[in-house]
Amino acid sequence: MTKNVGILVGSLRQSSYSKSIAKEFSKLFPDGYNPIFLDISELPLYNEDLDTEGNVPESWTAFRAAAKDVDAFLFVTPEYNRSVPGALKNALDVGSRPYGQSIWDKKVGAIVSLSPGAISGFGANHHLRQSLVFLNVLTLQQPEAYLAHVDQLLNEDRSIKEEGTVKFFQSIVDAFVDLIEKNA
Repeated sequence: MTKNVGILVGSLRQSSYSKSIAKEFSKLFPDGYNPIFLDISELPLYNEDLDTEGNVPESWTAFRAAAKDVDAFLFVTPEYNRSVPGALKNALDVGSRPYGQSIWDKKVGAIVSLSPGAISGFGANHHLRQSLVFLNVLTLQQPEAYLAHVDQLLNEDRSIKEEGTVKFFQSIVDAFVDLIEKNA
């Protein structure tokens, strides 16, 4: 049975490092796994007043429906101001509502944070983990995926420069797949 892995990218920028890294990770899943990029760029800010019959934005409905068919989530994110980018936090909020219908509940997740600097998205990674605990997402603990100097990991065509980096990425995917399988 094919397992769908929803990939959420925290950066909305067209040529973001996060999108490039997420594409590289998506190539590493084994047969039987279907990586699906879930677009969060069109989600209006969550407002409970809109989450009523006849008012729900179509983008919320489409996002929630797509995410319900997902078995696990891979979050690939930069850090904005020592935390999670607003678009990603908004996607968490949209997916967690209406109350009792969270798309995140009892799913498996993994986080890859990154930065062109040395801190490697540490703050975003840990803030995202806090939200995922509350949302009841079983999150991969090891190996940890903090990618510093991400700009130096990529070739001009945005592929990965070093085979050792690909092997590290594969170790993360393998551990994630193992966690998914154990919790299927």
